[in-house]
Amino acid sequence: MRIKLLPFILGSLLVAPVAHGEDLMDAFRQAIANDPVLATANATRLVVAEGVPQARSALLPQLSAGLDINQVHGGPGGTTIVNGNTVNTGAGHTRQRDFSAQLDQSVIDLSRIANLRAAQSTRDSQDEVDRAALQNLYIRVTNAYFNVLVAQEELEVNKSYEDAYKKEFEQSSERFKDGLAMAADVTQSQAYYNFIKSQRISAMDALKDAKRALEQITGQETQTLKTLRDDIPMQTPTPADAKAWVDAAMETNPTILAARYTVKADEHKVRAARAGHLPTLSLGLGYNKYGTWSNVNQDDTGQVGPGYGPGTTTVGLTLSVPVFSGGLTQSQVHQAIYQRDADEGVLESQRRQAARDANNFYNQVVDGIEQVGSAKLSVEAAKKSLESMRAGNDIGTQSLTNVVVAIQVLAEAQSEYTVVRHQFVLNKLLLKQAAGTIDLHDIEDVNRLLQ
Repeated sequence: MRIKLLPFILGSLLVAPVAHGEDLMDAFRQAIANDPVLATANATRLVVAEGVPQARSALLPQLSAGLDINQVHGGPGGTTIVNGNTVNTGAGHTRQRDFSAQLDQSVIDLSRIANLRAAQSTRDSQDEVDRAALQNLYIRVTNAYFNVLVAQEELEVNKSYEDAYKKEFEQSSERFKDGLAMAADVTQSQAYYNFIKSQRISAMDALKDAKRALEQITGQETQTLKTLRDDIPMQTPTPADAKAWVDAAMETNPTILAARYTVKADEHKVRAARAGHLPTLSLGLGYNKYGTWSNVNQDDTGQVGPGYGPGTTTVGLTLSVPVFSGGLTQSQVHQAIYQRDADEGVLESQRRQAARDANNFYNQVVDGIEQVGSAKLSVEAAKKSLESMRAGNDIGTQSLTNVVVAIQVLAEAQSEYTVVRHQFVLNKLLLKQAAGTIDLHDIEDVNRLLQ
């Protein structure tokens, strides 16, 4: 049974409780309602699905009816024969009515059957493309949301970085006035302070752009967002085997499944093209009824009333045998085969890409545990180093340059820690996307890591 995911997701979101403050689930609800990429994918799915009833219609009865009415005006004089009677048409007219109905039913047409199966496979392929678009939305929303959080923390780091440089500049200026520092120290601290002010402005612009990127998906203005907790669980993927994730990708990755269905549709199209060489058989049922009547002058005699012939019914089988079409059919067969070969290449590319992604993101999640731990220790060590350098600078055992370097190392360590924490969570989602198993529950799990 084919399940439409988007209506199910929408229903789940409608009954979900509304959180106080904007979080990841709020952003996802907005994206489901407003994201043009997802809307395009869903509309395309509906467009492609209409190909199935259209292909099926060629196998169903075709009924048509027609009514033909003609009026013949007489000339200066003369007669006409109507149903064996002579009618004066000199000042009148003759009307003719012809009613017909035709019912045709395909009996044997392998090309139409193959075209129906191709349409069904194409519809199934587009369903998987739509599912892939929904899974990609999970990633796009989370990535855009995290980019805002990272940009915010980067800005805060740059602000504290700027405050630290400002403090060093002010202190070096005071020491220079008291004769305890050289002019070079003041100039150097001022240069670092002005440089970090420029960096802070760039960080502000990056935050604005990150918010615009999230708004591009959600269609709503970005409000204050909940941030990622510091104590996120550092767990290895389950199952703890890269090959198992690759195997899952081969079975459930929607991009691979879409490519498989496309190849399957191509195979049906090859059969349809080859069936162009085969005879077709159809059943026809027809009905026809013809009638005429005249209208003559009042002075004339022998006026004739309406005359209707008996209705006629015809039943027959039509056998069509293709003989020669100028090479068209054979060319269509070649074209269908080439298209199938091309799509088989796409399928293999998708399989290799999914295998690579599954391996890559599995390794990144496993290695990310150590990476996040190392980054956290680096921040703690950088803080202690800065405290030591500042204390040494106050008593004259450490230069201003060493203090500045310590500030820079701390800022870089804080930035790295921010990036790797968010990337670790995102990589877990990317691993599930590669396997084709990511769903709404995964987004809800990430949302619970926010505060």
